[in-house]
This record gives sequence, C-alpha cells and structure tokens, in this order.
Amino acid sequence: MTDPARVPDSITLPELTVRGVIIGALITVVFTASNVFLGLKVGLTFSSAIPAAVISMSVLRLFNNANILENNMVQTQASAAGTLSAIIFILPALVMMGHWQGFPFWQTLGICAAGGMLGVMFTIPLRHIMVVQSELPYPEGVAAAEILRVGSGGASDGQAQSAAPGKPAPTGMADIVSGAGVAAVVSFAASGLRILGDGVSLWPTIGAAVFRLPMGFSLALMGAGYLIGIVAGLAMLTGLLIAWGVAVPVLTALGSMPAGQSVADYATGLWSSQVRFIGAGVIGVGAIWTLATLFMPMMRGIKTSFSAFGRAGRAAQGAAPRTEQDLSARWISLVTLVLVAILVATFASFLRAEPVTAGSVGMLVTYSVAFAFIFGFLVAAACGYMAGLVGSSTSPISGVGIVAIVLVSLLMLGLESAGGLLGTQEGVQMAIALAIFTTSAVVAVASISNDNLQDLKTGWLVGATPWRQQVALLIGCVVGAAVISPVLELLYNAYGFADALPRQGMDPGAALSAPQATLMLAIAQGIFTHQLNWAMILIGMVVGLGLIMVDQVLKRTCTVARMPVLAVGIGIYLPPTVSAPLVVGAVLAWLIERTLRRRAGQAGQPYEKHAELPNRRGTLLASGLIVGESLVGVLMAAVIGATGSEAPLALVGEGFATVASWLGLAVFVLVAVSFYRRTLAAALARP
Repeated sequence: MTDPARVPDSITLPELTVRGVIIGALITVVFTASNVFLGLKVGLTFSSAIPAAVISMSVLRLFNNANILENNMVQTQASAAGTLSAIIFILPALVMMGHWQGFPFWQTLGICAAGGMLGVMFTIPLRHIMVVQSELPYPEGVAAAEILRVGSGGASDGQAQSAAPGKPAPTGMADIVSGAGVAAVVSFAASGLRILGDGVSLWPTIGAAVFRLPMGFSLALMGAGYLIGIVAGLAMLTGLLIAWGVAVPVLTALGSMPAGQSVADYATGLWSSQVRFIGAGVIGVGAIWTLATLFMPMMRGIKTSFSAFGRAGRAAQGAAPRTEQDLSARWISLVTLVLVAILVATFASFLRAEPVTAGSVGMLVTYSVAFAFIFGFLVAAACGYMAGLVGSSTSPISGVGIVAIVLVSLLMLGLESAGGLLGTQEGVQMAIALAIFTTSAVVAVASISNDNLQDLKTGWLVGATPWRQQVALLIGCVVGAAVISPVLELLYNAYGFADALPRQGMDPGAALSAPQATLMLAIAQGIFTHQLNWAMILIGMVVGLGLIMVDQVLKRTCTVARMPVLAVGIGIYLPPTVSAPLVVGAVLAWLIERTLRRRAGQAGQPYEKHAELPNRRGTLLASGLIVGESLVGVLMAAVIGATGSEAPLALVGEGFATVASWLGLAVFVLVAVSFYRRTLAAALARP
C-alpha cells in the first residue's frame, strides 16, 4: 500500500531549483557560522537538518508553487554544509602550532570541499542497501521527514496544503525565531554592551586544596545541553567533578602556590597544564572503546560498501523508477577522480616552500592523499552505518579523528627516508602539520558520510529523486567549505584560540577553547617529539577504564542511567564555565520529560504522542538559542576585528563586573524558566 505522505514515482515535481539552491546557500551561511562558533567554543556541533527544514518551509511558503520535495532539497543542502563545520575539530591546530598564521582560503576550501564531496561519493552506493532495505532507525532523517510532511500538510502530491481551511500548517519557524531573538539580545548585552556577565566562579579552599564552583550563562550552551540530553549531561557533570572536585584539589594540596599568584590563577594553571591531560586520556580510551563496540556494525558497513560499488551502475537513470535513480557509476567515478586531483593539488600547495626536498614532495603528497582516500573510504562506510544506528549527533566523529591522527602520525614516522624530513626541527614541525592536514581530510569525509545517509533517508521517506538530492549534497559541501575559512579567520582574529592569540594584550579568558583541535595537536606533537604528558594521560586512561566498567554495570542493571566515557572526558577537558551550562540544559530537558510523562499518565495518553509537539518545540527553541548567540558571536568578531578594540561597544567598566555577573545569572535563570514553560505549553496547544 502506498504511503499517502510520500510523493509517488509517477509524479514529477520541481526539486533542485535555482531558488532552492539560493535559499539553501543563505541558510548554509547561517548554520555553518553557528556551528563553527559553537564547535570552537565547546567542542560540540548541532544537527542543522531539522531547523533547516523548518526555515526552508517558512520561506518557500511565500511562493505558491513550492512543494515538499523542493523543501527537502533545501534542507539537504543546508544540512550538509552545517555538518561540514566539524572540520574545526582538527583544522585550527595548524594555527595553534604556528604553521599557519590564519586560514588560507584556497587550501581550506580545497581540503573541506574535496573531503566532504568524497564523503558524498563514498556513500552513494550504500543508499539502496542501508537506507531503502535496512531496518536502521536513522533518527534525525525520520524526524526531518516528519517535519516536512507536517509543514506540507502531508500531501501525497507534494503540494503545500493547509492543516485547516484558510489556516496554513504550522512550521515551527516562530519557535526558532523567538529562541534566536532572545539569545541574540542576551548575548549582545553580555559580549557587546558588557552589562550582563557571562559567568561566575567561586573558589572555596580546604587547607591548601582549591575547589571551583563554576557557572556560565551562555544560552547557546544551555540549548546544546538540552539537545544532548540528561545522560550525556550527567556524564559531563561527572567529568567536571573529577577535574575540579578531585584532581585540582589534590594537585593544589600537594603543591605550593607561588608568591604573588592568585588562587584562581594557580588552580587554573594546574588544570590547564596537568588535569586536561587526564581528560585526554579518558577521551582516548572512550574513543577506542566506542569504535570497538561498533566494530561489527562498522565491518558490516564496509562490507556493504564494497558490495554496493559492484552494483552501483544497475540503477541507471531511465532504467529505474524515479525514486531509485542514483548518480550513475560513471558520474561517481568521474567526480571521484576530479576530487582526488583537487586533493593532490591542495596537498602540493600545502607542502610548497616548506623544509621538504623537491623529490620528497611527490612521495608525501602520494602518501597523504592515499591515506585520506583509503582510510576515508573505510570511515565513510563505518560512519554511515553508525549514523543510521545511533544518529548523526551521537556518532563519534571526534573518536574517528583521534584514531586517524594517531595512525597517520605513526605511519609518517616510518617515512624517515622522506628526504630527511624528521632530521631537523623544522622538518618535524612540517610532519606534524602534514599529519594534521591529512586528518582534516579524513574528518571532512567522516562528517559528511555521517550526515549524508540521514538526508537520503529523509528523501526516501518523502519521495525525492536520489540523484538530485546527491547533487544538492555536493552543492552544500562547496558552499559550506567556502564559508568555513572566512568565519574561522574572523573568529581567530577577534577572540584567538587556546594558547594561540594573534595579538599581544588579548584576554586569554575570552579565547575559544577549540578542545578537539587542542587535543589532537597535543597527540601529534607528543608522537613526533616523544614528549607527551604520559603520567596524566595514563591516569586518565585508568579513569576511563574504570568508567567503562561502571557504564557496563549500569547498562545491565539500570534501564535509564548510563555513563558515556567520551562525555566524561569532555567534561574534564572543557573549561568549567562551558561545561556547567551544558549540564543545566540537560537537566532542563530531564525536568521537561518528567513533567510530560506525568501529564501523559494523568491524561491516559501514550507518552510519545503527548510529548511529540513539546519535544519538537524544545528542539527548535534550543536550536534558535544556539543560532542566535552564535551569530552575535560572529558579528561581534567582525566589530572587534574592524575596531581593534576588545570591547568596542562596552557601556560599563571593569568596576561593574560583579553587578553584571548577578544580572547575567538572573537573566539566565529567567530564560531557563521561560524555556521550560513555553515547551510544556505546546502540549496544551495540541489541536
């Protein structure tokens, strides 16, 4: 029986339109900039598929001839571009180590676009087996399809219809706009006018032991915490307690504070130089464990990929129904060859004018491109399967990056004959930079592969033409890659990164932490120079193994509580004023869920049905909070860069800091309460 909400093969509607590509490009700029800012600040990115679908429907509704398939193409393009921003997990390390003084546009564009587009190419042959025939849940893909159906009135012919006569079906755009508006105003008052504080910390001591009770007031982080949920939130709280409730107090108790140094500076210095490496050890163990637990699904994905490439040409256009027409094997091969050529040119440009002999450049380029291509292909199949299994948002891209940086660094150590590259200090620095740049290509492939099949699942559910959707994914990769370099350049010059400030006199406390890039740089440098802080890393690895055992016990004895090790490690590694609002957002999500479950029981309704609208509103509000604050952060970066002042719009001086902190706390609490009430009100507004 035909799905009444799916456009049948017999109907052909406009899909990949010029206006859709333009709208998708504009949405791309918004979500790419937002994800880059959020990723550099906290080490997390958010899925842009659902908010992109909502914005697309709201804009295309202004045109009489818009349809669900055109909406789907716009959200596909914007989702791919937003996902590509995961490249910030590794690429800023080149600036942190001093190899780059900024982000060269063409090299950044080449590595991001070619890597992302290879991710599309590698996963096209997987579509039929892993999307159409597979029972994998694809949570984000299914959710985006449902939103597209609701926004178009569930019409089987694809034409936008009304939920009721004369009343357009709601899209949820109002929720995104309201969340973004509130976050933008609050963020501007805090980072621009400086009349609201952005965080506060208390520093209690017991003897010589120093503790920290932190709280940040970022609404974007509260929204991100809502999206990650209570399990990951409590895991990050555990990491926060390990760092500032155990590790830092022990180290401060065992050491002696230098004369003239404040308690806060002393404790923060120990956390930065020692405790963060405990977090690195936990993250490393967690990444390996996560990939190990998904080893069999990964192998199935790789096996499926190889078998699928053998049948890629069978669904040739014109010989298959419209909803089964992928890009042909000929086009896949041709585009892949072009992308490999772009990678070769990009790596050759990267190695130009460096301490590498002319004869070694070709070998290093061949090695780097071959590693990125082969490992990227394996990662594409694995990430595609993992995204279908656990969702794009929880698929461990950071873990893939850590494994890649370790492998590429160790393999490069075997290239001692590469023109004596490792024989000089400059050569070692070049080898580290090349390992990071190669890993960047792998991360680009992995991130897009992680998102691609979700989008193709959405397209399958609404009746899209696959090859057109695959073209939209390629366009999204190019547009997103073009945006990433200018945004990174802007943010670096305005705020700086951890341990990498572009100008003297900049405030290190305002620098973007870029946690994954910092960690991967430390790993690469440690491998090549044999100077890793092994004592703290080994402690972290032992802690990580203990947490894995705790998680396994909870898995067998408790249906709800878990202890994801990667999230604990991130909680140790992130600045505490970043972790704290994430935890608040996660707790807020838990409180809303508890209230909805209680109300559903009182009303005699299934929880899933009762919570459908509130959960959707919460997701859109949280996405709006992230987008609003992130865009203000990017705009303030432009103002700071243009004026050269750290606080060009400040209305108050340093003496107002205490009052601003209390005002910031009050506003943060007020927004959290309003978020709670507005989300729950969606259940009462059910038609």
